Amino acid sequence: MKTQIEQNSWGIRSISFWSVLMLALGIIYIGIRFIIYPEVGASGYGIPFKNAHDAAYGKIKGIRDIFSGLVLLPLLWMKMRKAAAWVFTATIVVPVFDFLVILSYNGSSDISHLLIHGITAAVMIITSVLLFYGLTNPGKYQTI
Repeated sequence: MKTQIEQNSWGIRSISFWSVLMLALGIIYIGIRFIIYPEVGASGYGIPFKNAHDAAYGKIKGIRDIFSGLVLLPLLWMKMRKAAAWVFTATIVVPVFDFLVILSYNGSSDISHLLIHGITAAVMIITSVLLFYGLTNPGKYQTI
């Protein structure tokens, strides 16, 4: 029975590590922007507020965005690739559903906001594949 966590070479020399870190910090930034400037955040998301009372929902979204980014940081710090891979993969539902929300409210003509959410989902899917690829192919591929 193993009593210690196995260390691996996944970390700052890995593309997947940096991709997860940048996306985590990016969503934390977006969350902070939603809390400080909820109207700006909502416009950037693709569905601007109709009145000043809607700002409360922007702040709620900001808190959830900050949490989504913060939950990944300890996993990166401890180099827990498998846990980071599973948590990161689960969070792909967020940009996918953001894309679907924009599509349902604004239609297919809102290309810029659809691209923001769609490209985010695509980058996250690619990063997820890289995270899991390194788990199934240890050794020389460990830095992916």
